[in-house]
Amino acid sequence: MTHLKRALAIAAVTGAGAAALMAAAPGASATASRVAYNGACGSGYTVVNSTEVGDKGTAYLTYSSATGKNCLVAIRNVAGEPVPMTIYLSRSDTEIHDIYDSGDYRSYAGPIYVSARGTCVDWWGWIDGVRFEKAETNCG
Repeated sequence: MTHLKRALAIAAVTGAGAAALMAAAPGASATASRVAYNGACGSGYTVVNSTEVGDKGTAYLTYSSATGKNCLVAIRNVAGEPVPMTIYLSRSDTEIHDIYDSGDYRSYAGPIYVSARGTCVDWWGWIDGVRFEKAETNCG
């Protein structure tokens, strides 16, 4: 009976370990597929916010404390044939949304910039039909 209990305990631990690895695998691959910020905004800009754009890519909002400007870039997870991409960036305290980049791009859209020291920003767009939207973020 001792051998049976021991075998059952080992099977339970092994099964739980395998289940944990299988459960972790999708999360690990999803994290691995997220593309890193590419530095397109230039030196002095640091990432202050980001959002995944479905499985298409990631939009990065950066800020330069030296200039008081925010910068937005959207980067595809996998570069390839050009797809429609559009990004917008504006101060939250305005109705004018004329800062944008739009076209068919292989790897990323942007960078685009707005002076926003002491105010919030709105940023939105899409990559190949998958939309993202952030309103009144990164105030200050």
